[in-house]
Amino acid sequence: MSRVRLESGFKLDLPKLTRQGFLLPGSKTGPTFIRWSYTATGEEIATGLLSADLSGQFEGWARLQLGELDQRIELRARPRHFGGRQWYFRCPYKGRDVSVLWKPPGAKDFACRQRWGQQVAYGSQFERWHDRALNGAHRIRAQLDPKGIYGCIDDMFPPKPKWMRWRTYDRLAAKGEAYEAECNAYLVEIMGRLLKMG
Repeated sequence: MSRVRLESGFKLDLPKLTRQGFLLPGSKTGPTFIRWSYTATGEEIATGLLSADLSGQFEGWARLQLGELDQRIELRARPRHFGGRQWYFRCPYKGRDVSVLWKPPGAKDFACRQRWGQQVAYGSQFERWHDRALNGAHRIRAQLDPKGIYGCIDDMFPPKPKWMRWRTYDRLAAKGEAYEAECNAYLVEIMGRLLKMG
């Protein structure tokens, strides 16, 4: 049995849903239309309805209606060290508190990553080392330079954005440059093979 790519299915990311206003701690929301789309093109894949009740202090729920799926998911809040609470989905199968639930291709409902075991893999697990390095380099460049001015790894490395801390920028720059060094090493290896053949 071959594994499916986890990202090819649907994802419920609780922190992102909170930032977008779908889930609001201390109140009830919805039903509101929720939409999934391809990351690269923005083309819509599916829409559903999401309702939630986070008005309780430590317990709540979310209800997702997507095609024939009508799933109610428990939510739990844990206290933070410096005050406030952090909300989590409670996986319906594993009972784990998680920030992200997945519905991979062929699945009937949403659950945590651990529920799917060896049936699924992250997209990066299907890639070779040099593809992962190239994708990592592009991802970091896109984070530092959303306008794409320095998008190609042959270009100068993007400067620090005004809003970013130096410590964060230095960490990302070191990681990005390491990815790009791996890409260059692979390119040198390919060029060496071509020269031997010619």
